[in-house]
Amino acid sequence: MTQTLPPPARTRPMLGWWFDIVLVAAFAGLTFALAQGHLLTLDQRVADWAFAHQPAPVYWTARVFNYLGQGGQVLMPVALILTGILAYRTRSWRAVLPFAAAFVLTYITIGPLKIWADRAAPRFDGPDAVVMFNPYASGVEAMSYPSGHMGNSLAWYAVIAILVAFILRRPLVQWEFWAIRVVPVVILFCTTVYTGFHWLTDSIAGVLLGLVLARLIYRFIPRFLPASRA
Repeated sequence: MTQTLPPPARTRPMLGWWFDIVLVAAFAGLTFALAQGHLLTLDQRVADWAFAHQPAPVYWTARVFNYLGQGGQVLMPVALILTGILAYRTRSWRAVLPFAAAFVLTYITIGPLKIWADRAAPRFDGPDAVVMFNPYASGVEAMSYPSGHMGNSLAWYAVIAILVAFILRRPLVQWEFWAIRVVPVVILFCTTVYTGFHWLTDSIAGVLLGLVLARLIYRFIPRFLPASRA
């Protein structure tokens, strides 16, 4: 007879709701500052430095590592595979909840904000590339703020960590937590800015928003998940 084990512990985020409020306030404050024309010089200087220091081996290495933040090509397929493993072990539809939560939350937040901000990326060759609400950029050329690489990665790596913990039937140890939740995000932050995919403040905004989404997923989803069977 199989025995259902309790779900892994320590799935709730550290700190309370006050920290989520601080993150949202920081995101709103950063967005307001950029809309008022502040921090644009900083963004431009960082981008100019990155473009001036891109030897081919370093640049292409950064491009490869930047794939750690590709939602449709890397993060979602990995999460889907883990979801399938957990669903097979638990025989429960609830195994899809982390995947569904991340998909819905990122879809209704990051995409609309990008369209609203209408900001071009550093590699945009038109006028006023660094400003928000750029009248010279539209469509895919004006979806740089906030960084989807950062926002998506924080949400999806949170899902991956939850799924791995439930599949293993134990909390992640410290090195596993860092390997899944921290190291990829740090690499993405550096490579996204260095390659010129996003302005520095785009990536900071993506981190702030992504942390909120990840903490929402960590706070609510694990309690509804079934435990793997022995």
